[in-house]
Order: sequence, then structure tokens, then C-alpha cells
Amino acid sequence: MTDLTCRPSVHLLLDFFGATQLTEQTSIERAMRVAAKACHATVIDVRLHSFGEGLGVTGVALLAESHISIHTWPESGYAALDVFMCGDCDPHLAIAPLQAAFNPKRTNIREVLRGTVE
Repeated sequence: MTDLTCRPSVHLLLDFFGATQLTEQTSIERAMRVAAKACHATVIDVRLHSFGEGLGVTGVALLAESHISIHTWPESGYAALDVFMCGDCDPHLAIAPLQAAFNPKRTNIREVLRGTVE
């Protein structure tokens, strides 16, 4: 039997309600890069897709340490973000810059530990 030892990683699920800046790809990319930098993560690439003028955006910042993803619904002011990091990066440090970028009226944050063997 192989010993699977893995350093636990943290996966944050962020729900932003009443958020702004949910259609502008340039602003979204900037927010993802600033959040990654705050966590001391290495950005490999950022890929975003807009569903059209005034419509939502989906995308991912691919990190050496994992990813930050976003899906937006501007018609309801909602954004779903995932911040998953491993190594020495702390995904909690991404929360404040993402909140500053999207200015949600309410935020729901859930934390999942990944890579633990029970």
C-alpha cells in the first residue's frame, strides 16, 4: 500500500451578493492578479470569457499554486469565486482585494480543506 501523505490545501468558496464590476474583463483580470499577488502566488495565465455586452464573465487565473476562478451574473449582482492554493500561499489574503474590486454588499465564505487523508 502506498503512503499518501499530502500537505493540506485550503479551497475558499466566495459568494458575492450585490457586487459591481461584473462585466468588465479588464477589471476582473486586474482583480484576480492583485488577489494572487496578495497571496504570494505565481500567475501563469489568466483566461476570461465574456458572454456579451452587459452579460456575465467566466474565467480562471491559473496559478503555479492552483487557481482563482470567477463566474459572474451581473443581472443579479452575483459573483461566485473559488480561491484554491497550496504550498506557502494563504488564500485568505485574496479576500480583501477581491472584496475591494467587486464591492459586494454581502459576502458568504466557505472553507474546504483539500488533500487531507482521513
